[in-house]
Amino acid sequence: MSKDIRLSNDSEARNLLGNHDENIKLIEKSFGIGSVLRAGILRLSGQEDGVSKAAGVIEALLITIRAGNQIKKQDITYAIKSIKEDKKIKLHDIYLDRVEVSSKKLYVVPKSNGQKAYIDGIRKHDIVFCIGPAGTGKTYLAMAMAINALKKKIVSRIILARPAVEAGEKLGYLPGDLNDKINPYLKPMYDALYDMVESDMIHSYIQRGVIEVVPLAYMRGRTLNDSFVILDEAQNSTPEQMKMFLTRLGFDSKTVITGDITQSDLPKGSVSGLVEAQSILKNIDGIKFVYLKGEDVVRHELVQEIIKAYANAKKAE
Repeated sequence: MSKDIRLSNDSEARNLLGNHDENIKLIEKSFGIGSVLRAGILRLSGQEDGVSKAAGVIEALLITIRAGNQIKKQDITYAIKSIKEDKKIKLHDIYLDRVEVSSKKLYVVPKSNGQKAYIDGIRKHDIVFCIGPAGTGKTYLAMAMAINALKKKIVSRIILARPAVEAGEKLGYLPGDLNDKINPYLKPMYDALYDMVESDMIHSYIQRGVIEVVPLAYMRGRTLNDSFVILDEAQNSTPEQMKMFLTRLGFDSKTVITGDITQSDLPKGSVSGLVEAQSILKNIDGIKFVYLKGEDVVRHELVQEIIKAYANAKKAE
């Protein structure tokens, strides 16, 4: 069987095929097909099932390309996996969902069905819990949505909080003033922020109090109105801290709580506030729980395999 797909121009063909044709070679290998590009026509040939699925991947990617997006290997890998598993996913709905940020990048886009559900959850709910392994974009997408809300004047400030808990290491007494001591714990949040917003604008926002980055303990006693509040690494919060944080929410505000319940740095035997919150709050209307998985990982492809290996080892215990 063969199927012809017309490409609009040379630029579109280069984006689809990739450097040294690496994208189309990955598609060929995944579905056991061959392909030839002549005069703007990409001809796929092979067994009917393989050709049909490969065409589905290519047509979804072309919709994304024609919307002005650059295709990456990660996008192709996810598309291939989705088609192979026969998931009823509209890939173009995922890739065409743009979150505008005032940044070096004009927008941030979800990279998987889980990430799309996460973004939609934030849009529709005032409190969203996102639980999943490292590399699934929990913090990054929450930050993008916060910046988007600030840009659109939906909120007047962004507050970023994180428990100051050491990740399995004793750092001792850090030198310097309070900011010097807490900055190492908050750096991952700054990293996401600086990736989206120009540094001079960030400094201006921080000086004016439009953006605050604070340890979780410093949230006590506050009422947060007209704010987008993110609690990152929430698995390292205690039940008391989680309750304290959630009750800070004021009028016209939105809260996102992110964490990986498999990577708690609390003392052994301690209960995580994030774990407890799942059972206590699961039936409250207006609170959304989103669970991301290994397939939503947007880091190096080996990260997915590492997560699977640790999960399998845990099951075998």
